[in-house]
Amino acid sequence: MPLSKPRLPSATRLISALTALALLGSAGHAAANPKIVIDVRTGRVLEHEDAFRKWYPASLTKLMTAYVTFKALKSGRLSLDSEVVMSKRAADQPPSKMYFKPGSRLTMDSALKILLVKSANDVAVAVGETVGGSLDQFVAMMNSEAQRLGMTSTHFINPHGLPGQGQYTTARDLAILALQLKREFPEFAGYFSLEGINTGKKNYPNFNMLIGRFEGADGMKTGFICAAGFNQVSSATRNGRTVISVVLGSDSLAGRADDSADLLQKGLTIAANRGVPLASLAPYGDTATINDLSDQICNREAAKVRSEGRDDAGRMVVHSPYIKEMARPPVYSFAGLIPGPETVAGNKGGEEIANVPIPLPRPTF
Repeated sequence: MPLSKPRLPSATRLISALTALALLGSAGHAAANPKIVIDVRTGRVLEHEDAFRKWYPASLTKLMTAYVTFKALKSGRLSLDSEVVMSKRAADQPPSKMYFKPGSRLTMDSALKILLVKSANDVAVAVGETVGGSLDQFVAMMNSEAQRLGMTSTHFINPHGLPGQGQYTTARDLAILALQLKREFPEFAGYFSLEGINTGKKNYPNFNMLIGRFEGADGMKTGFICAAGFNQVSSATRNGRTVISVVLGSDSLAGRADDSADLLQKGLTIAANRGVPLASLAPYGDTATINDLSDQICNREAAKVRSEGRDDAGRMVVHSPYIKEMARPPVYSFAGLIPGPETVAGNKGGEEIANVPIPLPRPTF
């Protein structure tokens, strides 16, 4: 994903940007911008802000979808070669999606890559149906795991994160989930750090702008809906030390990358034994209201601000000094459909696999 460092704009562009920012400010910024950073080894909270504010999880929900799936894989009930079949219900999900037709098949390995890189909602439902036996049973498994892990302010209604009544979480709870993913499933960590995927026809870069650009970045997941803003759970490892950050409610793709990079950098450079254990962090602030940022994020003025955040070449302008331009093209890992009669003949409605897949490097898990 192309990035650019800020440079001095022309007077006209500067006035335009300032005007747009003023309009956005008059509409009201988010009531909160939850953040938290934790040390993985100690489990201590190094810094936090509005960590108990209830938030729509958006595609960060897919972290729990992955968690439940990893448990099924680790138990031996399923394998990475297990087939995931697209049902009509899965295929009918709203975008973001792969547009695979009902009956299309892919391995669990490919499904997880698509889930965590492309964040496809249709694949999320297909994975849930495969792991849970039914979508309702899988959602029940998600909520059961959330309760067991101590995610006391979290509830899920689907495996992809599209908003609805009864779907909410907090920065603190997402930090718990990310920490457990790191601790319980190190063998699957590579799924979170993929630079991109290739379906046999098309490349999809990871939406996480820190991978390959922030020193030590190694995952994990991004998410966006109007109601939640731009969100990101990130992790980074340097000199044997790993920290996890959660950023909710940023105002743009570049904004959440800047916020995440700055928080990770702070976490990696301060004492690991400061703060309190994550499980001991006491609730504070408004813990009842589910924040809805739709008016602030999805309006004309906000879109204007985001458009001003690109340079003349259309590259997103980042401001964090800790994000560097990638010095090489991304590595794309194969994640496509299993060849069959419908794919060999040509599935015009989706991103079907070619007869001979493009050989691309695969991560080692």
